[in-house]
Amino acid sequence: MNQKLEKIFNVEKIRSDFPILNQEVNGSPLIYFDNAASTQKPISVINSISNYYKNDHSNVHRGVHSLSIRATEQYEQSRRSIAQFVNASHDHEIILTKGSTESINLVANSITHQINTNDEIIITTMEHHSNIVPWQELCIRTGAKLKIAPINTNGEIDLDVLKQLINKRTRFISMVHISNTLGTINPIKEIIEMAKSVGAFTLIDGAQAAAHMDIDVQSLGCDFYVFSGHKLYGPTGIGVLYGKEECLNSLSPYQYGGEMILKVTFEETTYNELPHKFEAGTPNIAGAVGLRNAIDYLGNLNFDMALKHEMAIHDYALNQLLLIPNIEIIGTATNKSSIISFIIKDLHPHDIGTILNQKAVAVRTGHHCTMPLMDHYQIPGTIRSSFSFYNTIDEVDVMIEALDMAINMLS
Repeated sequence: MNQKLEKIFNVEKIRSDFPILNQEVNGSPLIYFDNAASTQKPISVINSISNYYKNDHSNVHRGVHSLSIRATEQYEQSRRSIAQFVNASHDHEIILTKGSTESINLVANSITHQINTNDEIIITTMEHHSNIVPWQELCIRTGAKLKIAPINTNGEIDLDVLKQLINKRTRFISMVHISNTLGTINPIKEIIEMAKSVGAFTLIDGAQAAAHMDIDVQSLGCDFYVFSGHKLYGPTGIGVLYGKEECLNSLSPYQYGGEMILKVTFEETTYNELPHKFEAGTPNIAGAVGLRNAIDYLGNLNFDMALKHEMAIHDYALNQLLLIPNIEIIGTATNKSSIISFIIKDLHPHDIGTILNQKAVAVRTGHHCTMPLMDHYQIPGTIRSSFSFYNTIDEVDVMIEALDMAINMLS
């Protein structure tokens, strides 16, 4: 790694912010290379959740007592911070959900009344199941057709085929910003322009992207953008749906109950305005507080240097992995994030992952909720190492040694 980069970006100081990293597993220091599944949490996020419950907890909105007022302010400040984080035009374009999966389901369910049998929905081969199944179900409900944009051998969307798929019947295009399995960074802005040319809605699954690149929804021009807190150094159970004001207003409510109403009688109900129209019931207030503090934490970093460090770790790991006999990298796109998926000939990923765990190296093995993508490559799964700015070169060296040991044991 570039020594100048190491000097500027003090990774050891960063690591001290993450208490979970200071532990041993099976007698060795934990090496956490499963960041695409979920990132670890800085102490500031952990403390913010604890402090909220110690000092400010109550239910939000409509309360006139001090605790409710303080809880409401914390919750709505989180919404404002998220709006700034993605550069939304308005705070009320931010809907707080349980995560990316619920955000996608919200849109796919709420847009049902706008889809008919002549319409087509486009997704890609590399999608996570949460960006496949909701659209399959929408097509079952409406009779619309689901079209799949293929990928090339490098794991990149075949833009020529995609252009041919997009036509006047295309009603919705939903795709991942960064593939959770391949690490491919898709040319989202270009694809959004294609969608606009035929008047199609666009939803971008940013679950992997939010922690690894700057997100500007106005610059992208997407109609909807989703991500999860727990992949952004925040807590589990909290996520975000961004939607353009006019797009959200065109959707039907997803769930019904408290908070999403203005008036209820036995004869009829009047729904609330944005964003509350889509936030039925008591929200995850502490999760929202934690997510805001995760965003604050990232804002206090030199984010550009953090991303450069992250990719330096990725590049070093890739070069070391390529020295291992019988290894195949799955996903070799030109424009990639800090994810490496690989297989080793005749060895099962789960066996490799189990032995790595004996050396305290945490990687993800399996299909990564992308079964159709595994079918495309004709493999059952991969070993996936995914890196964060708190990872180090020394940790990569330990992983390589553990891989050598695993291969020798299993061969």
